[in-house]
Amino acid sequence: MLEIGIFGATGRVGKLLIDEILESKKASLASVYVRNELQYNIPSNTLVTSSMADFLESSQVIIDFSSAEATKNLLEYAKTHPTPLVIGTTGLQPSHIELLNECSKAMPILYATNMSEGVAMLNKLVALLSAQLRNYDIEITEIHHRYKKDAPSGTALTLAQTAASARNLDENALKFGREGIALRNKDEIGVLSLRGGDVVGRHVVGFYADGEYIELTHNATSRATFAKGALHAALWLVRQQNGLYSMQDIFEF
Repeated sequence: MLEIGIFGATGRVGKLLIDEILESKKASLASVYVRNELQYNIPSNTLVTSSMADFLESSQVIIDFSSAEATKNLLEYAKTHPTPLVIGTTGLQPSHIELLNECSKAMPILYATNMSEGVAMLNKLVALLSAQLRNYDIEITEIHHRYKKDAPSGTALTLAQTAASARNLDENALKFGREGIALRNKDEIGVLSLRGGDVVGRHVVGFYADGEYIELTHNATSRATFAKGALHAALWLVRQQNGLYSMQDIFEF
């Protein structure tokens, strides 16, 4: 049984992760890192701690769904206590990504802005179509619940970066929202964010040409899909060498 620690247990995905692990025949809940009291019960043999040292030492792999600042603290401590890390925190800045790369030299780290296996497949398809349909305009639309703080979503940004990379473009090609009077640039990749209701997550990547278009759509109807994907990632990651991985690395085709 793989002994897993949860970082960010009080968040939206934390409880779902714990439920998923408790139902698994391949993993056990070794530890939970908390800064505030948990609002639900967990097995009595699970370590609940605010000590980063005890937390890391008790687990074979850590799954992190927290905040950008909390993830930074986890990475800084893990430098001296290398432990495989599955990081699903969104809103990371370039400095955080630089820290991820630095830490991955000492431990295997899987970072994904979306732990859904379906989104991992979507990324693969976006790369394929972007490279093959170079004369098609690419536009990305995402919608999430009214409480989501960051925009665009980390998933939309990753999809846009995937599309740009497949066409040998840098992030200057990305266009976030539009207003006023302006013609569309040929290499532009548009990204539009919508917020409302309780939408878990919807991403549409459109490839538009004269006379036809293709739209790839992923709908998340439950946050449990992120927990399932994160557990799958953890079971895979512990068998890997040091390095920085993504969800796409799990699937080979």
